[in-house]
Amino acid sequence: MAPEKSFVTLTAGPMACSEVDLRGDRPQFSSLQAVVRKIADFVQDWTPFLLVASYFFFSTCIYMVCSQKLIEVFWFIYLTTNFYIAGNSFVEAFMCMAPARDARKARMKVEANGWKFPTPDDQLLHLDLIIVAYLPNEKDIIRDRVHYALERIIYPKNKITINVVYNTPTPIEPLETELRELARVHSNLRIVQVPNSTSKAHNLNYFLTLDTGADVIAVFDCDHYTHPYGPRWAIERFMSNPKIDIVQGRCVVFNAAVSFMTGMISVEFDKIYAVSHPGRSALWGFALFTGSNGYWRSHFLRDLKMDDSMLTEDIDSTLRALSRGAHIEHDLNVVSYELAPVTWLALWNQRARWAQGWAQASMRHLILTFNKPTQGNRNKKMRFGLLSLLLIREMSYYLVTQYCCLVLSVIILHFPKTPIAFARLIYFQYPISQWLFIIRYDILIYFQE
Repeated sequence: MAPEKSFVTLTAGPMACSEVDLRGDRPQFSSLQAVVRKIADFVQDWTPFLLVASYFFFSTCIYMVCSQKLIEVFWFIYLTTNFYIAGNSFVEAFMCMAPARDARKARMKVEANGWKFPTPDDQLLHLDLIIVAYLPNEKDIIRDRVHYALERIIYPKNKITINVVYNTPTPIEPLETELRELARVHSNLRIVQVPNSTSKAHNLNYFLTLDTGADVIAVFDCDHYTHPYGPRWAIERFMSNPKIDIVQGRCVVFNAAVSFMTGMISVEFDKIYAVSHPGRSALWGFALFTGSNGYWRSHFLRDLKMDDSMLTEDIDSTLRALSRGAHIEHDLNVVSYELAPVTWLALWNQRARWAQGWAQASMRHLILTFNKPTQGNRNKKMRFGLLSLLLIREMSYYLVTQYCCLVLSVIILHFPKTPIAFARLIYFQYPISQWLFIIRYDILIYFQE
């Protein structure tokens, strides 16, 4: 925020405004502003939590007054949906084994060959690697990330440009000057300050207006370290198949040891990036760009751009790319390491934004399951996969919470007095539960054989 301009006395004499008096009122006004800002921040931080708490409270109360027949209907809907989601997750996990095996074989082959890749260095595509930063929040880590990218990435220097694309509401010195001095020393470092930007999407869209001559653009959040060979693996993937438009890599949490929470987030990320994403791609025939450690054909990204009205502009850009027939692939060898939130409030804010963003993107792009792509072909398998991702999966989160509220209401009204009674209450309350359990057991036996 720019500093306030000083008041100036325009006329002389008894009727003139007093500069001293006006400035004397400022501390009281500033204090009032600070109080109002703190109240606004408090309301903004806690409103989502209070809304969620109210959601659980009132849902539980509603089930407590429902008839037994209505409870049976709800139980059937919730368990059937959850059964489908669990089954889909299991099949994705099974399908991810082939991509994982292929990635391991490729890595072992290159490693055995002294880390010599198939494509000669002079034939590699030119890469723009973008580090997107909001300096007031990330000023303490940006130097480290830039030095890491310049010194540790193993890629021909004349084929890669490191781009720091940042926005800041106030000048941050001596950091900004140091970054520009560093760019004078390293010819493959470009520092881009984005004027009037308030988001990552604004930063990226501004950069996409620049004519850099790159063949591929890689997008990274500021907290990421790419594996030294990560960019090379991604470019090799493009070189192996000219039809590929986007390559999404695997993101790994590197501060897992900080706390139990960060450790669990690390496990979650491994499940998402090493299991679900490649498994979904193998199962349904499409992949996702997830916002960081993603590589795009530059002409495709420049044409598509980012929509700054979306909370999760990465998912929105993926779905818009798929609407144009884009070919997206996951590569488990394209690895980057990122920071997990270290406080519950930071985790809450992150997940609240993700939840709202996914709901927003799902409502906007559910039409992809029905309409025709502007380019290429969208077969029935991909359509059903998109339906599963954008509708069934999105609904399942709400249905799981409703199931929890339903069980809680039954516990409150009819508290089980033995472990067997409790187990029966949670799962085997109705015949549908027993049938779903038997079907799931048969599926497990089938895949084990």
